[in-house]
Amino acid sequence: MADRLSIGKSSKIRADEIYKNLVDKKSCKGKNVKSILAACLFVACKESKMPRTAKEICCVAQGVSRKELNKAADFIKKQTEIDVIATAGCLNGSGLVRRFCSNLGMKNKDMKAVQEALENCKEVDIRRSPCSILAAIIFIIAQLSVLEIPLRDIVMASQVAEQTIKKSYKDIHPHASRVVPRWYAMEHDLNKLCKP
Repeated sequence: MADRLSIGKSSKIRADEIYKNLVDKKSCKGKNVKSILAACLFVACKESKMPRTAKEICCVAQGVSRKELNKAADFIKKQTEIDVIATAGCLNGSGLVRRFCSNLGMKNKDMKAVQEALENCKEVDIRRSPCSILAAIIFIIAQLSVLEIPLRDIVMASQVAEQTIKKSYKDIHPHASRVVPRWYAMEHDLNKLCKP
């Protein structure tokens, strides 16, 4: 699984340690081994600040659903001292910024703007998943950037459905002047944004 997701050696080793800890406690009996292994990798990636989305893990963990993955992650939390919630980089999306932006070929300045906009978005009450908020912010920054990144490319990089990105964009758009860093775009630049 780890190789198919290009996960680093340290995350693989940590996933092995988590699994060995569970086996040593003999707490895996009667559990779906595939979902436990997938959850160990999921948690290890989050701990190493190189998170993968549940969807990405499930795609390579043949036959493991998101529900099973989350259930297994909760099981790991109960059986070990690992706080799955505290390690969850996707809860705020920040762990995914560099990967998504790199996959889109965005420059460092644009990546920094996405990161700051994501932080600023916490002050605005947007009730969407962190990954869909991140994808919508990337869409906003892409419109303000000299790079012309089509929405379909953002869909591919973030693995968030186009309609979901559009709905998140519609929620964030009225707050664009508060979310987008002032050093990146002034008020008159925000007029370039397409209407939701």
